[in-house]
Amino acid sequence: MTLPLLIEAEQLANHLDDDNLLIIDLCSEDSFKQGHIPGAVHVAPKEIILGEKPAPGKLPPLERLSALFERLGLTTDTHVVCYDDEGSGWAGRFIWTLDIIGHTRYSCLDGGILAWRAANLEESQQINEPKPVAQNLTLNTGALATAEDILAELADPHSKLLIWDARSPAEYAGEKVLAQKGGHIPGAINAEWTSLMDMENQRRLRKDAKDYLQSLGITADKSIVTHCQTHHRSGLTYLAAKILGFPDIRAYAGSWSEWGNREDTPVEQ
Repeated sequence: MTLPLLIEAEQLANHLDDDNLLIIDLCSEDSFKQGHIPGAVHVAPKEIILGEKPAPGKLPPLERLSALFERLGLTTDTHVVCYDDEGSGWAGRFIWTLDIIGHTRYSCLDGGILAWRAANLEESQQINEPKPVAQNLTLNTGALATAEDILAELADPHSKLLIWDARSPAEYAGEKVLAQKGGHIPGAINAEWTSLMDMENQRRLRKDAKDYLQSLGITADKSIVTHCQTHHRSGLTYLAAKILGFPDIRAYAGSWSEWGNREDTPVEQ
């Protein structure tokens, strides 16, 4: 089974009976109960974050990740399709998590459950429980940037680092402060996550996303690190960079909740 990274609802509908397909629903619990893609397994977003202050968006411990993917029955042959109900923030975060554990067989449903429902495709209310599969996970940190990584690269005059800040313009400017410090990482470029969505088309990725980002200075020749407050909104921006073919993309899971609460981190406003 070969599926593109970004998949349309009708494409997915043609593959629901394929072997080794695992559909992950990251919608709200209410949405999942209302109806979900047949065969989908619900994962609550809290299952893929640490959930502890001051940086709740960091990775959970390896034991928690292992327990999650054991429950989901993940194997090396599994092709994972993720979707949510909010523009692929949580779906992108899940795909980043798959990158962290070295699983690269995955797709994202463009427009999520909103696109599925707009296409009047079948929904189910059945609770699906895959057969558990024991895991032997190791972490691939190539998709992860830490505060220490960023500090070192900011100090390197030869670094190609570009910080993509997916928060709102008010957070970026320091007008809305959600940590001890407000503002942004020096040199960061602000492209709010919602600016990548086509709001008239079930929040699919906008068709001109690459040109839009290029107009802001976010280009494929840079070493891009994306973040938001807790690496939820930047789940979408991480995913979008991969879809657009940007070869060097990492996510800063600590995000502003860590950076803005550390005494040793520089801030611009």
